[in-house]
Amino acid sequence: MAGLVRRGEHVLFHRAPADALDDLRAAAADPSTEDGARALWLSGVALGALGRYGAALDLLAPAGGPAIPVDRVPHVASLAASTAASIYRQLGRHADAEELDRRALRHAAQAARGELGAEARFDARLGLAADAVGLRRTADAPRLLEEAAAVVPAASWRHRVRLDWVTTEVALLDGDPATAAATARRAVTTSETAQAPRHVAKSLLFLGASLIGELRATGGRADEAADALRRSVALAEGLGALPLLWVARALLGALVAPTDPDGAAASLRAARAAVSGIAEGLPPADREAWLARPDLAALGLR
Repeated sequence: MAGLVRRGEHVLFHRAPADALDDLRAAAADPSTEDGARALWLSGVALGALGRYGAALDLLAPAGGPAIPVDRVPHVASLAASTAASIYRQLGRHADAEELDRRALRHAAQAARGELGAEARFDARLGLAADAVGLRRTADAPRLLEEAAAVVPAASWRHRVRLDWVTTEVALLDGDPATAAATARRAVTTSETAQAPRHVAKSLLFLGASLIGELRATGGRADEAADALRRSVALAEGLGALPLLWVARALLGALVAPTDPDGAAASLRAARAAVSGIAEGLPPADREAWLARPDLAALGLR
């Protein structure tokens, strides 16, 4: 089982997420074991990356209680709660995400010291910083980000990239797009060095959004922002990463509309298709609430 988990985890972070699911599902039969619990959590990560949010939440935060026993594998139970929280943030349910991140932090406190415990504590604290951004708590977000940075597993490229993503978000919240763009560029470089295409795609998305912010604030080059977003789109499409694809397509469509109306229309159609793909996998109540968000309603889905 350990070999399946290692192989599935490598594929998840270095190839298309869907390619990892068979190995991870096969290894997740008994989530009370270390390997089984990690495989279940990583399966949820893969499903979330594909935009299959309903299926991911059924694994990570089922209605009947945690699928991963906290008393046996608290660090993986913590990671599962953090990942479920990230999905709720994608759905715009920031208060629910914050509750799950606090639960993740409690589970992480039960974990043994060492690399695995550090991974769980970092994810929970970074999630709380991201929640503060989503809830627009401008005073709390930088402090929570510092707490996450203090426990980041330094040897892990993935955690350093994710720290840069939330650092970018905090800079944008603070009205500092130049710092946001510089941090996003660092995330792109780290992800490219690690040969992690989904992380490259998301880092490019953050870079494009930061450059748009810089363009609006102080002037700049729209073509640089468009290039970052086009690269993000190309990677997201190849990976089947609908959550990245719809945002990158929507931003790109809005950015190029004044100079390329036909290209903008095509990009917005692709964004709507990606949103519809995600919506299909959500329970009806969640689907309706998500599609009613102003940023999605602006795409003309209704």
